[in-house]
Amino acid sequence: MYDKVAESAKYIRDIITNFNLKVAVILSSGLGNLVDVFESKEYINYKDIPNFPQSTVEGHEGRLVFGKIKGSDVLAMQWRFHYYEGYTMKEVTYPVYVMQQLDIEKLMVTNACGGIDTDFKPGTLMLIKDFINLFVDNPLIGVDDKRFGDKIS
Repeated sequence: MYDKVAESAKYIRDIITNFNLKVAVILSSGLGNLVDVFESKEYINYKDIPNFPQSTVEGHEGRLVFGKIKGSDVLAMQWRFHYYEGYTMKEVTYPVYVMQQLDIEKLMVTNACGGIDTDFKPGTLMLIKDFINLFVDNPLIGVDDKRFGDKIS
C-alpha cells in the first residue's frame, strides 16, 4: 500500500507546487460548498490521481480542492467515498494516508450526523468525542507499516 500512496502523493505534489499544505478538511455532503470561500483555487479530480478511489454517489464532485482561507493554505476533499459504496475501510481511509505523505498536520473530518437531541436543527454544529464502532472491518487491521508512522489504537 505504501508505494501506491507514495505515487498518489507525488502526483498531487507535482501539481500543487504553489501551496505549503498543513491543514486539510474532508467535506461531507452538506459542506461541499465550503470551497466557494477558497481563494486561488486549484482542483484535481479523483479520477486523475493514480490509485485514488472514486466517489460513486451522484452529485458528489469527487475532487481535491486546494486554496487559501485567510492566507492559510488548505486542502479539501470535496466529497468522499463510503464503505456502503463497496469500498474496504482501507480504501475509504486511503486519502488520509495520502495526506500524511503530503505532510498534513491538522485534519478535520465532517459528516452529516443524526442526533437524538430534538433541539438539533439541520446545520447544527456538534462535536463527536467518541463513537461505537459497529463495523467488522477496521482500517488499522493489517501489517504495521512504520513508514506511515506509529498506529494509535
